[in-house]
Amino acid sequence: MYKVIVVDDESVVRDGLRRTIAWNDHGFELIGDYENGREAWEAIELHKPDLIVSDISMPLMDGLELARLVAANYPYMKVMILTGYDEFEYAQQAIRLKVQDFVLKPITAREMRELLDKVRREMDEEARRLEDWSRLHSQLHQSLPLLKERFLERLVALGLGKPEIEERFAFFGLPPLAPPYLVMVADIDDFGEREEWMDDGHDAEFLRFAVFNIFEETVSARPGTLLFRTREEKIVILASGAENENELYDRAIGMAEEGRHHVEKYLKFTVTIGIGRVCSSAEQLPVSYKSALAALDYRFLHGKNRVLTITDLEGTAAAVFPFRSDWDRKLIAAVKTGAGAEAQRLVEQLVAELRASRLPIETTFLHMQKIVLALMYAVQELGFADDAEGAAKDGQLWLTEIYRFKTLGEIENWLKRIVGSVMAGVADNRSHYTRMQIARATDYIEAHYADEKLSLQELCRHVLMSTSYFSLVFKQYTGETFVEYLTRVRIERAKALLLSTDLKFYEIASRVGYADPNYFSILFKKHTGTTPRNFREKQAKESVL
Repeated sequence: MYKVIVVDDESVVRDGLRRTIAWNDHGFELIGDYENGREAWEAIELHKPDLIVSDISMPLMDGLELARLVAANYPYMKVMILTGYDEFEYAQQAIRLKVQDFVLKPITAREMRELLDKVRREMDEEARRLEDWSRLHSQLHQSLPLLKERFLERLVALGLGKPEIEERFAFFGLPPLAPPYLVMVADIDDFGEREEWMDDGHDAEFLRFAVFNIFEETVSARPGTLLFRTREEKIVILASGAENENELYDRAIGMAEEGRHHVEKYLKFTVTIGIGRVCSSAEQLPVSYKSALAALDYRFLHGKNRVLTITDLEGTAAAVFPFRSDWDRKLIAAVKTGAGAEAQRLVEQLVAELRASRLPIETTFLHMQKIVLALMYAVQELGFADDAEGAAKDGQLWLTEIYRFKTLGEIENWLKRIVGSVMAGVADNRSHYTRMQIARATDYIEAHYADEKLSLQELCRHVLMSTSYFSLVFKQYTGETFVEYLTRVRIERAKALLLSTDLKFYEIASRVGYADPNYFSILFKKHTGTTPRNFREKQAKESVL
């Protein structure tokens, strides 16, 4: 069911459309009718109708100006103009504003019904086009190469569970990988002599693609390998499926040396490749990826144009914490969004993984300190300005307090308390921030109520909030919508001016944001039960008595 409003300054027209048209039978719900464009615009901002049926010639704001506002702010809404003016200029303006239909009055009820059926069919067809599966499938197919790269990057950088890995490999048509696994990362050192004459990013992108093409040709003939580029323009190679770790290392070094040699020979610049540690499952690929990046960092000491293996540089890895590398990110997300049960579950999962890993207690303490630092960074990111010093002191205390615990059970309870404390602070800070933004909004209304063009969009730009979220929290904190609050402020100011000045009614209307004194009088009576004149006279009589 589509929502529709009617706008016409003639009450007989509004009454006729309301009574003679069975709107629901034609797929529409009539949610209101209004006598001028300004009232209609306030209703549009509040109710977001799908269709506006409007006259052209109206006081305060005509139909074309209303259509112009709708086109600028809500281009998805449909506007139908019903008018007695047949000038070609009006029709031209309506076309430029993408008005759905421009119909001359008088129009019969039957013609109106046929017109509504036509508009509904067009709106239904537009909805079907947006939901058209074949078009979406085509767009998805075009995006598959990029989506595949982002999936592989997430696989090695963050880690995924086995079911999701298998599902995504099948979806993208990737060849299955077999243990053991190893990650290599290649990075361009510089563009050599080309650096002097390269003009823009297009040249650099072309050369990066040339490097990628060389490595693609190098690894394509080798089974058990995958290749992709990261958002940081590094080339990542996944190697897998050897008889043992030594064979996998030999294969990886061979591929890396071949790719490095061909880049230097044919492109006349150099790359450095870091080779990570071997891991036994696809879920542990982030461990190999991070160690490959660590090997690449040794370029600072050993120079460019090299193949650097982490085992040669740092020796055999110590016990590796098996928990997925995106755990910190998930915990911070749960803390920020107030998902208390999820945060507690993640803490329990972490402790269970630590218990199963049998890591030394010193290593466990380091993991806990890393989590505390992540929580401290989250507190700083959220801007707890009111208690920044207190939060910093708490964090420092947490970093040293951990050493007094002797069991993982004690650490679990301690970490749960910290997470709960941070989440409480997040909730308080968010509530305080919202109150501050609403206070800024009401202050802005108090300062600009006399501006007849003051709108919800302008107010939201001032407080840096979306209109939908602002409307929700504004009603929660004030008990009124924006329009109701603004109208009340204006009427209260008008009452004060009526009592304290001898200004004419039209002057008072202008001072409180209403250019049309008749519209001001209608609103004043609606909200006070009396006209401005009667209000002033009554108050004057009561003051004499």
